[in-house]
Amino acid sequence: MTPITEVEGRRLALSNLDKVLYPASGFTKGEVLHYYASTADALLPHLRDRPVSFLRYPDGPDGQRFFAKNVPPGTPDWVRTAEVPRSRSEGRARQVLVQDLATLMWAANLVTEFHVPQWRADAPARADRMVLDLDPGPPASVVECCRAALWLRERLTADGFHVYAKTSGSKGLHLLVPLEPTPSERVTAYAKGLAVEAERELPGLVVHRMTRSLRPGKVFVDFSQNAAAKTTAAPYTLRARPEPTVSTPVTWDEVEECEEPGQLAFAADDVGPRLRRLGDLFAPLADPDLARPLP
Repeated sequence: MTPITEVEGRRLALSNLDKVLYPASGFTKGEVLHYYASTADALLPHLRDRPVSFLRYPDGPDGQRFFAKNVPPGTPDWVRTAEVPRSRSEGRARQVLVQDLATLMWAANLVTEFHVPQWRADAPARADRMVLDLDPGPPASVVECCRAALWLRERLTADGFHVYAKTSGSKGLHLLVPLEPTPSERVTAYAKGLAVEAERELPGLVVHRMTRSLRPGKVFVDFSQNAAAKTTAAPYTLRARPEPTVSTPVTWDEVEECEEPGQLAFAADDVGPRLRRLGDLFAPLADPDLARPLP
């Protein structure tokens, strides 16, 4: 029998709580739900008012995985949604807004990664933050990403920006910058310029093109996730990896001191203690006083 629980006055059916989703560690669906409930205060501000895309993996990371942007069938009528633009051929569509704990737990019960655009639903395609996705090509690792991140931080700081880093929850790093709302195409162009400049200054470390043959041993600086149609893994989302890894905000001291990939690998059980010790390192992204215009 599927247990029914009440969250903020909403009745939720939470299913298959004992199902093992991460076989390597025995991490269950019930533990996934507990993780999201216990980190909700930090996670929700990074989801709120942004149309969410779900990467669903209901049978675990080794099973079928699929992206879902449209409102899933059976979505409760109390879940808020927003009409958002898609491509010219697709017109407009509706997506879920994860505004509160009840919606978060309903969505987590679907077994999802949470991905969001760099803009809010009330201002489509006007980014209030910029992202650079640093993706290492083996044998490079997050260690090389940290070297590239330090150069990019210095360059962005020179343009007046505040820069924040998080692990991708996979192999790399994400750098985020709070912006005054700016058309996404302008943000993408600026980010591409940074990636090209980084490759020119660090030719043995960085590439700005996705071409696979160029990437072994180097860090691909992916600027394309600033495009209005693109999304990035949200801070604190679990990832569909062999272990229940989390896209985790990190300090710049941790970036500077990283000498082994394991130093910047965080699982679900690591996040609660980090939040109690450090707070939400990404909270400044929501501070309008820290947002800057593009130069």
